[in-house]
Amino acid sequence: MLMPTRVEFAPVEGAAALFTPAFCEYLTRLHDRLDGAARDLRKRRLAMLERALKQHTPPAPPPVSEANSGTWRVPPVPDDLKKPGIEISGPCSITSMFINALNPGPEGERAAGDLDDDEDSGGHRLIDTVRSAHNRLAAVNRELTFVDSQRNRTYAIADGELPFFMHRERGLHLDEPDVTVDGAPVNAALLGTALTLFYAGRAQTGRGQGIYFYLPKLEAAAEARWYRDLFDLSRQHLPFLDSATIRAIVLVESLPCVYEMEEMLYELGPYAAGLNAARWDLKASIFEFVMADPAQVWPDRFGVDIKTTPFLANIFRRLVAISLKRGAVPIGGMATALPNPDPEVNRAAAEAIRADKQWEAEQGFIRGWVAHIFHMKTAGDPFKALIGSGWKPTAQMANPDNYPVVIKVPEGPITVDGTRRNARMLIEYVEGWLAGRGAKGIDSLEGKPGIHPALMEDLATGRMSVAQIAQRILHHARDTKSGVVHDFAVVKTLLRDELADILARRQGAETHERYRQATRIAMRWIKNYTELSFRSLGAYTRAELERIAAEPDAF
Repeated sequence: MLMPTRVEFAPVEGAAALFTPAFCEYLTRLHDRLDGAARDLRKRRLAMLERALKQHTPPAPPPVSEANSGTWRVPPVPDDLKKPGIEISGPCSITSMFINALNPGPEGERAAGDLDDDEDSGGHRLIDTVRSAHNRLAAVNRELTFVDSQRNRTYAIADGELPFFMHRERGLHLDEPDVTVDGAPVNAALLGTALTLFYAGRAQTGRGQGIYFYLPKLEAAAEARWYRDLFDLSRQHLPFLDSATIRAIVLVESLPCVYEMEEMLYELGPYAAGLNAARWDLKASIFEFVMADPAQVWPDRFGVDIKTTPFLANIFRRLVAISLKRGAVPIGGMATALPNPDPEVNRAAAEAIRADKQWEAEQGFIRGWVAHIFHMKTAGDPFKALIGSGWKPTAQMANPDNYPVVIKVPEGPITVDGTRRNARMLIEYVEGWLAGRGAKGIDSLEGKPGIHPALMEDLATGRMSVAQIAQRILHHARDTKSGVVHDFAVVKTLLRDELADILARRQGAETHERYRQATRIAMRWIKNYTELSFRSLGAYTRAELERIAAEPDAF
């Protein structure tokens, strides 16, 4: 029998209650069978990226196979996952936010589903993963509460039917350095999925609920197969999963994934349920794969709308077509606007959200995401209304061949002001990261005239911002109107100016120092990207970030 002493973990609060001998045995078996495969998959990812950057050979459609030419369909999708409306998204490690997400919004309605996230909006520390595991279990059992002593407020789950849970763990490209087997770090996706299946999954099975996952950052069908093996091995080791319904939805958030959506559903086999249009990360991934090509410099990312950018719109129409063809569910993107004290700002945000979700519904998506319960009904109503009217997708919408993947440069201006917004977003986001938050409300136009609600930004937009800045530096992109050429000096000036403006609006020496550290880390992140090193912020330990923050400016 495998010895649980092979597992060591950092003594963060709540970890000892999770890392029992039984769980450690399960985790060790998964590690022994799947860790090597995960590392091989990472090497394949890197090789594909290097071919794109060094040989200008981008990802391409796979050859004809049973996966893309056969008549197969995914197993019947559970009724939960076919509900029209909205899913509320947020970090489940932050207990107050998790409880709010599970409760009714201002109009008294709950979301259809809850994306309880330990990935892009999570803090990417062991303490976050541990808290997520505890919070998920308590939420399933309706025992989750939180007392905020500073605000003198108690949070509790309200009576009534809860949204279904969509668990999102960290991706297989990341390790958890604070949990090791025989001294080697455990794969972060393996750890998170194992914790959820072992604890919340057991409780969900006991309650007759399905166990549903979003699978992030997938780039190849073989990676979907890795998750299938993970679920199969878990069924073998955990008897209570024999009768459980385990289903997964692939997040289409990388350029290689766009070409292998059908193949991923095929490889997931009995666990396949759907595809999700993850807009932000997809744009970031495209930036990375075309980073070395001077002909692929994009305009300001804020003006690149899925609805009005034909090649991007067709990627997601293709996603819907594949879902319809294979009996899977297509899930749309995120509405990120946060509530504002100014009713006019809320009105403008609601109009934009309503138009966005109406477009998604008309493309055949059945749900989308929202970052805050304030706009939940606004975002969910277009799906409910259209599907409730009896509307059905046309035969053309179910044919993927009508929507070939063609990557182009979007139309629009390149502006220093757009780069400035990216710079401010980065400073604000990394400051939140240093404070332990993977998601943060940010107004990148703070202090500027006009109506602009704060948006709930996460690691995906941080990645997208740094990629666009680096691309402009790398290719000396010119401002479309002024002719100003982007270089390190221009970007450093923007970062310094935005830091000064932020510090003038914030209070506290500790806060100010954290923003200064965030700016130095943002510079290193940008510099790495100009050197074609796209390491995820989630792959840095807090000690590494502290070291970077103490070093001289990267440029």
